[in-house]
Amino acid sequence: MSSSLKILALLMLLILFVIIYKLFYQQIDTLGISFIYQGNKSYNLNNIKNQADGNIFQETTDSLRISPPLHPKSYKDILSQGNCIIFLETTDKLEPTNLVLCAVESAALVYPNRSVILFMKGLTNLKSEDENNIRSLFPTLLSFNNVYIFPLLTDEVFKGTPLLTWYLKVNPSMEQYWTHVLADGCRLALIWKYGGMYFDTDIVSIQPVPVVNFLAAESSKYSSNGALGFSPHHEFIWKCMEDFVRNYKGEVWGQQGPLLLTRILEQICSQHRFMALEDIMCGNITFMNPVRFYSVSGNNWRTFYEVWKPVPIFNNSYGSHFWNYMNHEKAAKVVIPGSNTLAEYLYKQFCPNNYEALKRKN
Repeated sequence: MSSSLKILALLMLLILFVIIYKLFYQQIDTLGISFIYQGNKSYNLNNIKNQADGNIFQETTDSLRISPPLHPKSYKDILSQGNCIIFLETTDKLEPTNLVLCAVESAALVYPNRSVILFMKGLTNLKSEDENNIRSLFPTLLSFNNVYIFPLLTDEVFKGTPLLTWYLKVNPSMEQYWTHVLADGCRLALIWKYGGMYFDTDIVSIQPVPVVNFLAAESSKYSSNGALGFSPHHEFIWKCMEDFVRNYKGEVWGQQGPLLLTRILEQICSQHRFMALEDIMCGNITFMNPVRFYSVSGNNWRTFYEVWKPVPIFNNSYGSHFWNYMNHEKAAKVVIPGSNTLAEYLYKQFCPNNYEALKRKN
C-alpha cells in the first residue's frame, strides 16, 4: 500500500473516532431534578428522555431513566444564587405526600428561573441500595430542570448561626413539637445564610411574589412563618435567631414560629391594620396582606375539600396555604379527582403533573 493511501486510511479512522466520541458525549450531556445524598453521591434527573439508554442506570420503574451528571452540585452551590425557593421535610419520611409534591411542582412552574429545593431529613440515613427506590418517588417532578432534592444536614445548616448552641443542647426526644421546631430553626438559618424564599410544603404557588423582603400575615395581628423571603444576612432574620434561643419554649406551639416573627416585627412596625388589599411596609420589609397566602383562614381549612360555586379567583394571591397541620384526623381529607372541590381545582391549575398522577392512581 502506498504511503498516500496509508495516510488517507489513518485520517478516515481519526474522523470516525471523533464522530463516535461526539455522539457518545452528547448523549450523556442531554441527560441532565438533581438528587444529592450523603457522601456527595449525585444523580441528575432533569430533562429525562424516555428513550435514554436503560443500561446507564437500572431503575425500579420502566418510565424512569437516570444518568449521573457531568458536574455534580452541592446545595451550597445552588443556594448561593440567592434567589432559591426552599421547602423542608423535617420528619424521616422518604415518600412525600401528594400535597408536598404539588407544592414543589407549583413553585417550579411559577418560578421557572429560580431553583426550587426540597430538603429531606430522612435522606441523611439513606443506604446506597435504597437510592433507586427513592428516585422513583418523584416522577411528577422529572420534567423540571430547576428542582433539586437534598438531604437536610442540620449540623451544617445551623453552623455559623446563633441556633447552633441551642441545637447542640436540645434533646429532641423530650420535645413535644420537635419536627415543627426543627423546621422553624432551619428556615431561619438557611434564609439568613443564603437569602431567597421559604414556603411550607402545604403552600401551592399561584403567581410570583414581586418583592424580596417580606413576611406573610395570617391575620391583622399575627405574622406567619409559612411564607417568607429575605436577602442574605438580613438583620431581621438574625434578630429572629437570637430571640429563638433567648426565649425558647419548645412546649408552646408557635413560640419559635409565627409568634417569634410577630414579636420581632412588632419591634419595627406597630401598625398591623390592613386596609382593603394593601400590604404594609415595615422599614424595608413588606408585611403582606393575609389574602396573599391565607385567603382561606385556618378555621375554614375543611372548605378546601368542599365544592365551591363559583370557584374563587386568586388574582390577589401569591399562594394558597392548605393548613395541613390541622388535617390530621383519622380519615384525613385528600384530593379526589372528579370531586370538583376547591383543592382539586388548585391541583389542576397549579400542579398538573401531580394531578394527572392522582387520576391514574385512582
